[in-house]
Amino acid sequence: MFSVSKFWATFFYVGLLRPAPGTWGSAAAVLAAWGIIEWRGALALAVLTGIMFVLGWYVTALETKGKADHDPSEIVIDEVVGQWIALLPVAVGLSHTGASFWTLWPGVLTAFIAFRLFDITKPGPVGWADRKEGPLGVMLDDVIAGVLAALVVILGVWVSHG
Repeated sequence: MFSVSKFWATFFYVGLLRPAPGTWGSAAAVLAAWGIIEWRGALALAVLTGIMFVLGWYVTALETKGKADHDPSEIVIDEVVGQWIALLPVAVGLSHTGASFWTLWPGVLTAFIAFRLFDITKPGPVGWADRKEGPLGVMLDDVIAGVLAALVVILGVWVSHG
């Protein structure tokens, strides 16, 4: 039976892919970000990231209500939000250069790898947020991982441009 909340929580059912549904969710997020940026640019990605955070919080609450597992692996909308945050510096760079998304592939790759590393290893504040019970904790650890990954992307640009 079709469930709107499951559709969004799994990001178009990408979260049902195995193995590593979080990585599949992040990869799908990169492709979606590419489309969003090409369609309407960095501002659209930023606005949609905020909307997806609120939607993610809501559908995660629905999908985990009454269940022992507060963060099931098939829920990947949190990875989408975190990955989009990690890609925001790339989107801003594209808006300044007028280049196409894949022209800045080193930034895209850095955002993807850094986000996955922070999301998987959960250092410091990422782990703190991950230990929070409920849908906010599910979303927040990926937001923080996304911010840290975005900082890595910015640092990479700064280092590579002297």
